[in-house]
Order: sequence, then structure tokens, then C-alpha cells
Amino acid sequence: MRRYKFLDLLTIAFVVVLLVSNLVGPKICQFGPFNLPLLRELGAVRVSAAQLLFPITYICGDVFTEVYGYAASRRAIWLGFFAMALLSLMGAVAVALPAASDWRNQEAFAIVFGLVPRFAVASLVAYWAGEFTNSYTLAKLKLFTKGRWLWTRTIGSTITGQAVDTATVIVIAFWGTPWRTIGSVIFWSYVTKVIYETLATPLTYAVVSWLKRVEQVDTFDEKTNFSPFQLRG
Repeated sequence: MRRYKFLDLLTIAFVVVLLVSNLVGPKICQFGPFNLPLLRELGAVRVSAAQLLFPITYICGDVFTEVYGYAASRRAIWLGFFAMALLSLMGAVAVALPAASDWRNQEAFAIVFGLVPRFAVASLVAYWAGEFTNSYTLAKLKLFTKGRWLWTRTIGSTITGQAVDTATVIVIAFWGTPWRTIGSVIFWSYVTKVIYETLATPLTYAVVSWLKRVEQVDTFDEKTNFSPFQLRG
């Protein structure tokens, strides 16, 4: 793979955002209650802090695939996957280790790092499936549109990638919960993420345009092997 000025830096940023989003996930943020007539009925809106940060990883995935190609995005996704797996494993080990008798923060530490195994698996599987769906969709749409209409690719890949990610993580993590509840959580989480990334489209345009100009590259995946397990090309 050709060496680029900013690819490694962007990959590191991608992995860092991914890990931080998992660490801040236990924090539930509240917005409201709202006093405006149209919003009053919503009361207080509560979302995980991860929901405010994790969609950035999909924006990064769009940038990787649009500028550097599917292979670069695949590399970043696998690096993120192994980083998440290591974080989950070491978090569980650290929580299980006996705490010092004068250390009073074990409960708070366990809340942040002590992921329930099913939630850890749900997060890993959903991330892997969603990110690859996102990158595959964007790469194929770029070929179909012949590189025009970037917004169709960023929004189209978000629609498919976030659908797979959101449905997978919630179904696995909350299996056994009434399907009506699961469906509601999937719907609202999905809508929130799609709106988030749609609003970020102008920023994505700016970053993609700058990188293409600086790196002198605009990759089309015409002969790419799209298998997630193919390490090259």
C-alpha cells in the first residue's frame, strides 16, 4: 500500500474515538425538559454519551473509503476491532483483580470497565458488521455514481451501516426483552445516528476534499476484493 501523509494519523484517531466511545458509554446524558411548545411532550431526552461520539467512527469510515479506498478502511476496521477486544478483555481482568483494602473506587471502576460479556460481544459483532457494511456500500456507490454526488455515498452508507450496527447490538444485548421495546430502541437510536451523520455531511465534504488535494489520491475500488478477511487489495 502506498504511503500517505495522513492515513496513519487518521487511523489512530479513529481507534482512539472508538475506544473512548466505549469508555464513556455508561454515562447517560439528559437534555431537557423542554419548554418549547413543539418539544414539551418529549420531556427529557436521555442518550448514552457513546451515542454522541460513536457516529464519528462512521464518518471516519466514509473518509477512509472515499479517499484511500476499501482496503485502507478494512485495515482501520480490524485495528479498531482488536483494540476494542483488548479493552474488553483487560477491563474484565482489571475488575476481577482484588482491590486494595484502602481503595474505595472499585464499584465505579467496575461500572466503566466491567462490561457484561453479552454486551461486550454485542458491541464487537455490531461494530464489525456495521463498519464493513458502511465501507462496502460507499465503495460500491462510488463506482455506480462514477465519483459524483458524494452526499449519496455518505448518507447511503450511513443508512445501511447504522441499520446493521444498531439492530445487531440491541438485539444481542437485550435478547429476551419484549420485541416491542427492542424495536422502539432500535428505531430511535437508528434515526438519531442517521440524522447526526447527515448533518455532518458538510464537514465530511470539507475533509474529503482537503485530503484528496493534499494526498493526490481519489481511489476507485474497481478491482478490489471486498472480503472482510482479505488483508491486501
